[in-house]
Amino acid sequence: MFEYNWNRELQSLGLTHAGVMALDVISREGSLTQAQVAHKVGVQAQTIGKTLSRLESYGHIARERNTADRRSYLMVITDKGRAALGEALQIEQQLAGTGVLEHDELRNALEQVIRDLSNTDTMPLQVVQDTMAHLPEDSRIVAEDLNSSSSASA
Repeated sequence: MFEYNWNRELQSLGLTHAGVMALDVISREGSLTQAQVAHKVGVQAQTIGKTLSRLESYGHIARERNTADRRSYLMVITDKGRAALGEALQIEQQLAGTGVLEHDELRNALEQVIRDLSNTDTMPLQVVQDTMAHLPEDSRIVAEDLNSSSSASA
């Protein structure tokens, strides 16, 4: 939900989440090749290509010939890119502070995750407690001792 709202707000700046990540890396690291940007962002060079082209078309970055290797280009952030990055970070802070994270949809999604997790191989706590309550006294003491010894070693 947060990322959806953030991406919607970023559209007016000509940015996406991936674009902000790339701009941030170029802003912090300086001039980088496409492969270097991809490595720092954690994606393949081919994957970042479209993002960098979009950033360039909006004037957020410029490609300059690499003097060390004339076959490649360096990505450099422009003044417009710095301004857009600053606005994007403000949008992120505003959304994080507006209670988007407390929204009913998020709460419902988290409750669904909890329900889904309880349907996995791991036994839900309530099932364990109900089972323990129905055990004979001697068995319950043994089970509680096993539980307390495994908790102490964790």
